[in-house]
Amino acid sequence: MSVSAPILAIKNLTVGFPRGDDSAYALAVNGLDLSLEAGHIMGIVGESGCGKSLTSLAILGLIPPPGQRLSGSIQFEGQELTTLDGESLRRIRGKRIALIPQDPLTALNPVYTVGNQLMEVTQTHLGHSRDVARKHAIALLDRVQIPDAKNRINQYPHEFSGGMRQRVMIAMALSCSPSLLIADEPTTALDVTVQAQILGLIRELQRDMGMSILLITHDLGVVAELCDHVSVMYAGRIVESAKCDTLFDAPSHPYTQGLFASRPKPGQTVLTPIEGQPPAINDLPPGCSFAPRCRKVVSDCHTSFPAAVALGQDHWAHCIAL
Repeated sequence: MSVSAPILAIKNLTVGFPRGDDSAYALAVNGLDLSLEAGHIMGIVGESGCGKSLTSLAILGLIPPPGQRLSGSIQFEGQELTTLDGESLRRIRGKRIALIPQDPLTALNPVYTVGNQLMEVTQTHLGHSRDVARKHAIALLDRVQIPDAKNRINQYPHEFSGGMRQRVMIAMALSCSPSLLIADEPTTALDVTVQAQILGLIRELQRDMGMSILLITHDLGVVAELCDHVSVMYAGRIVESAKCDTLFDAPSHPYTQGLFASRPKPGQTVLTPIEGQPPAINDLPPGCSFAPRCRKVVSDCHTSFPAAVALGQDHWAHCIAL
């Protein structure tokens, strides 16, 4: 792999689910392109149901049935993932690509101790003996700032708070020093204080280990805190992509502008919502999927999805009005 090559390159990724009434597919991810540079943090932001988490599952080869990858290339460190068999993917998952899932309580097995679950990762991927795996697990818990790690390693997930469970999931994800970390809404269920601690921890670990991170979130505040680059997703497509500072200074797509306008502001008593609802994936409108909710809509928006418009270095958006 050349020095300049991205660690993750996705081209024309399309994931569909059978409609049930005919041979056609409802497209949950539609022609997605994404490129993540080594050592960088990219955020994918958008409303619930837009395809963010499904994109991460496609990278990991874990699309839930009956969903299928209908087209597209997913290259990780120059290796094409879509052509690998199940065993080859399992050797990559957890070792070279790790996942911090959305809900640590359901991700952790309630009948096994935290220590056993941490040890299983390195015993599987690194061939650690039980003693070495245990020492490694304790060191990981120390690193993610869980106090009294030597004793807490013997406890069960229900004995940890929500923030501590999330720290355990971070420790598990980092067990094998992965090149790519996928963080799927890592702070959604946490209060503001704990959220800040977790975000600070992720940033610190990323700097120390030189990882690349794909951060999936609906929270623009989290994006501002962590990300170098941001892609805005709507109805299965990336509609705008830019460096973080650029996007916050000059959001250009009407949907991105709507997201920023809907954020609470100091002294504001009434929010400015995006009118309407996102379309169902089995009933996408023709043309631009955001057209029914867009304040800048014109007749051409209903006929075809607009091509990308370059707005500056590493900044583009799909919109006729630009």
